[in-house]
Amino acid sequence: MSEPIRWGILATGDIARAFVSDLSLMPDAEVTAVGSRSQEAADRFAAAHDIPRAYGSWEALARDPDVDVIYVATPHSAHHAASLACLRAGKAVLCEKPFTLNLAQTEELVETARSNEVFLMEAMWMRCFPAIHMICGLVADGAIGDVTAVQADFGVSGTFDVTHRLRAPELGGGALLDFGVYPVTFAHIMLGPPDRVEAWAQLTPEGVDANTGMTFGYASGALASLTCSLVGDTPRTATVTGTRGRIELPRDFYRPAGFTIVRGDAEPEYVPIPFDGLGYHFEAAEVQRCLREGLIESPVAPLAESLAVMSTLDAVRERIGVDYVT
Repeated sequence: MSEPIRWGILATGDIARAFVSDLSLMPDAEVTAVGSRSQEAADRFAAAHDIPRAYGSWEALARDPDVDVIYVATPHSAHHAASLACLRAGKAVLCEKPFTLNLAQTEELVETARSNEVFLMEAMWMRCFPAIHMICGLVADGAIGDVTAVQADFGVSGTFDVTHRLRAPELGGGALLDFGVYPVTFAHIMLGPPDRVEAWAQLTPEGVDANTGMTFGYASGALASLTCSLVGDTPRTATVTGTRGRIELPRDFYRPAGFTIVRGDAEPEYVPIPFDGLGYHFEAAEVQRCLREGLIESPVAPLAESLAVMSTLDAVRERIGVDYVT
């Protein structure tokens, strides 16, 4: 086995805990350090997960010579600043989705990574699941004919207090960046960037989207129908329809353990693809593969696609009248 890839964890919230839990499934991964804006928070996280080093600043974590790559797990309003600090220190970065609050910020991260020849990847874990790879292969091979439509939704039902980050424009609140990024990315995976974007949303009193519908049009004639919501628990499913069949992903389509394919008039066929853990180890494994091969971008989650998705998200925000405070 090659020497372990040494990870630094930037932030100490729930998603950081989930990611570290999945890294424990990988014998060639080692969590070396954790960094937070609070030394106390970093110390607690380190103690809970048996991490040797804890830092009270992002910069201190980025300077650790024994860290190969940093996983940025802050709320997305801090992704830009945290990732920039790491990239400027020469550290490889896996940054949680969405990369940033807007296209301009994402462009700066990508430009910084490329100019410094430092690895950067968006942690859009959906791109790394084996089931998604298999579906892409089936679609490319014409298993369901030409794709004519994509449907995907991601909504939750919850009462979010006015102090919650999902209600705050300055924190990138609303449904779009937290939940809508999944249906939008799924449409990009299956159809590429749209030629036309239409959207409508119900906004909260603070001016972020609570319930959003999107329709994308493509030169091929294909359509994507997507929704995201803070006010309703949607099925969270996805479907790719073609001229000769369709592929259906069940609830939580963004971390699929299988899918159903319907070929013409044939009986539906369920294809199980189970996995251990939560699924974060798939993206971690892709990062480690790239680092060992000396790549500065992942062909599975390329920066060009992250830029294209963020461009589409910006277009949706323009249509629905949401402006984050940056």
